[in-house]
Amino acid sequence: MAIVIIRQDHKIDAWKTALKAADPNIPVFSYLEDHPVSQIDMALVWKHPQGTLNRYPNLKCIASSGAGVDFIFKDDYPKKIPITRIVDTMLANDMSEHVIAVIFSYLKNLGQYRLDQIRGIWKPIDYHRVSDYTIGILGVGALGAVLAKDLRNYGFQAQGWARSKKDIAGLPMYVGDGQLPSFLAGTQILVCLLPLTGKTTGILNKQLFGQLPQGAYIINVARGGHLIDTDLVEMIDSGHLSGACLDVYHEEPLPNTHPFWQHDKIHMTPHYASVSDTASVVPQIIENYHRLQKGRPLLHLVSPSKGY
Repeated sequence: MAIVIIRQDHKIDAWKTALKAADPNIPVFSYLEDHPVSQIDMALVWKHPQGTLNRYPNLKCIASSGAGVDFIFKDDYPKKIPITRIVDTMLANDMSEHVIAVIFSYLKNLGQYRLDQIRGIWKPIDYHRVSDYTIGILGVGALGAVLAKDLRNYGFQAQGWARSKKDIAGLPMYVGDGQLPSFLAGTQILVCLLPLTGKTTGILNKQLFGQLPQGAYIINVARGGHLIDTDLVEMIDSGHLSGACLDVYHEEPLPNTHPFWQHDKIHMTPHYASVSDTASVVPQIIENYHRLQKGRPLLHLVSPSKGY
């Protein structure tokens, strides 16, 4: 029995080396090299070429090498095979640090000052304080829970929204579609950390933005599919939203003709807010591999009905 790594970037060798170092007795292959397809029972994937999972007749587990799994559900994979994802403290901490850095940059006008520097403009701007804003976390899972804790440590007021009930210490929670308007009405900075499912695709749209207070700011570090791009631009240009910081996009890399590139009030990062560290996450992949061989329950199973 063996693991195959399937991804379309330069990191296959790094993952292979890390897995072999953690347990030299496990055969690990890149999908690009000759390998015994009949012996593969676990596929470690990240944005793999669609259709490649059907090559493996004895596949018993599809393991995402990150927290997201939406790219798997888009594929025509064998539907009865269990799917796992990464739940990792380092991954959650990295995401929280990124979001908090973006928030402070916004409060202290650092993005505008950078633009002014390029243009040779000296113009002090009134800054804001932590106490001036309530941060709304749209989607409070493993990543959102860590962000909520860190925001409180900095003195931010924070609140969360989820589709099902969550119990996060010290975090006021809103649940379900019925409580979404109240959550939005009290949110000055909205952070999207939702999984991408049929129900959340396109949720960041004109209707939702219109329920936020005048001047609200948007941070999307979840998936590009959550956002209606034209609605964001329209609501910023109208003055209802003060701006946005985006780490994820419908198409990556983002085409250079896309209007986000030239928009002064949209800050972009290249889908690198939080990246799985091999040394940190390999142990749980190895653990799941051994559980698979022994017929034991797998860690961090994904619910196909929920999509996460």
